[in-house]
Amino acid sequence: MARTILTGEAVSSGVSVGKAYLLAKGHYCLTSVQNIPEDHVAQEVERLRWAFDKAQRSLEQIKSKVPVEQHEHAAILDSHIMILRDPKLRQKTERYIREMRLNAEWALEKGVDDVEKVFSDIDDEYFQARAHEIRLLTHRVMNHLSGNGSAIKPITSRVILIAHDLTPADTVELNVSKIMALSTAQGGKTSHVSIMARTLEIPAVVGVENVDTEVRDSDFVIVDGFQGKVVVDPDDEELEHYTNLKYQFESYRREVMRHRDLPGESGDGFRINVMANIELFEEVRAVLDYGGEGVGLYRTEYSYLNRHRLPSEEELTEEYSDLASIISPERVIIRTLDAGGDKIGKGFEQREEANPALGLRAVRFCLQHRDIFKTQLRAILRASQYGRIAMMFPMISGLAELGEVKQVLEEAKHELRQEGVVFDEQMPTGIMIELPSAVMVADLLAREVDFFSIGTNDLIQYSLGIDRTNRHVSYLYQPLHPALIRSIKHIVDAGHREGIEVSMCGEMAVDPYCLPVLLGMQVDSLSLNPQSIPVIKKVMRQLNTEECFDLLKRVLESDSVTQSNQMVKENVFKRFPEELLFYSSMLEKTP
Repeated sequence: MARTILTGEAVSSGVSVGKAYLLAKGHYCLTSVQNIPEDHVAQEVERLRWAFDKAQRSLEQIKSKVPVEQHEHAAILDSHIMILRDPKLRQKTERYIREMRLNAEWALEKGVDDVEKVFSDIDDEYFQARAHEIRLLTHRVMNHLSGNGSAIKPITSRVILIAHDLTPADTVELNVSKIMALSTAQGGKTSHVSIMARTLEIPAVVGVENVDTEVRDSDFVIVDGFQGKVVVDPDDEELEHYTNLKYQFESYRREVMRHRDLPGESGDGFRINVMANIELFEEVRAVLDYGGEGVGLYRTEYSYLNRHRLPSEEELTEEYSDLASIISPERVIIRTLDAGGDKIGKGFEQREEANPALGLRAVRFCLQHRDIFKTQLRAILRASQYGRIAMMFPMISGLAELGEVKQVLEEAKHELRQEGVVFDEQMPTGIMIELPSAVMVADLLAREVDFFSIGTNDLIQYSLGIDRTNRHVSYLYQPLHPALIRSIKHIVDAGHREGIEVSMCGEMAVDPYCLPVLLGMQVDSLSLNPQSIPVIKKVMRQLNTEECFDLLKRVLESDSVTQSNQMVKENVFKRFPEELLFYSSMLEKTP
């Protein structure tokens, strides 16, 4: 076919060049609506149940083939098995059979449509991904109803996988060792296919519209996991460029991975803990694989989003306990719920907010719904006996709000003591510093908590008054803006004067150009996505604290962001090794 460039979302870094393998699975085909006779209703209901049970057993059989070291795959399959076991979808579908006398196929189609309509009203990527997973799972049920079962052709050579979508069960049935890269029409950064790609360490681009129809089996393709491109039938110049880029990146990655288990410290011995940000339990393996020194931010929102009801205390306790025990003896910092009622399920008034980012969310929401808040606090406290856990509260605006939060925490502790439940009485508690008001009273807040964590993503947005996702003003999103650097320095100094740890968990923590400035401030720890940990450790070991102090001093004296950027980049080009600059340029300048 003619040369074509398709674009999507890059979710796993790297470049791969090779032949496409188009995943063609057996798909059901809905015929016209069939109305069944009254005396066939019971038989049709039984046929539906048989198909659900058959799909569930097939997933259980696939799960039994998952290697022990790939436990994150098994965990995802468990969640899919639970969806098939959930009686809600079955009951809704059976009702269509009994009340409208529809055949099982059409009843199931209507049942899934009802579920998707519920999710479609919620503007959240994670909800959309979960709704799509339910649709994919019902494909399996449909295939059993139609007699198709599963029909995935075997992979016999190294290929680039192209699919409309990919489930965890598909990856077990396929020979993943022969998959060099993948691209799907569906999916986003939090979809399971993206998590699996990062786990397998293969380049991946998802959300590529029509990739499964534009690319044919055995087409020659390039997957660019840096800029989110799929190049079909590349010309000679592109082929040479990407082939060279592939080998250079793989060589560089092998080099930085040698540093993953070394401590995060400068060349002259200044120690900074390098921890991981995660939002799904399946990502725990990546923390260990990439040398994370604990979890600096565990986002708990998705435990609430991926369900039709609120999680129970027992469910949350089990989740947090498992996380702590796996990461032990390193620490896990669990952030309490950072969402509003519009995102955590039914039962809450859907408020129309002109600016949800400044509305009823995080601790504001929790303090208005203390039963939900206390359930989570009790679960975190109960889990603390299984590892080193710390608790962190987001979006704290000042002392009064922090006081209310601590009051609810003390109530939860008192209840557990009364019940004879063991927990870590000395469990550290901290806050996110992400609002300008919290920056201004950081000295007062530091007396009330055990640690700070600076959330630079929101702090930059709120301090500079810009939405970084808005292309018209995104150019103003400048981490080295003098106002922001002075704010961060104020936070660090305020924390250290009171003898508490100061961490950073925003995107600045993963930016090699910002690292010398942060080291100059003597930030205690950084928390970033697991895959970036080896790179940051390697860069850190090239730095010298005296030079970083000098650079910070000059940046603090700068009167413009242009001047700050220029000084920092000059320092990077002088101080960092050539391969780091190559790594950065791949992310920014790949054609």
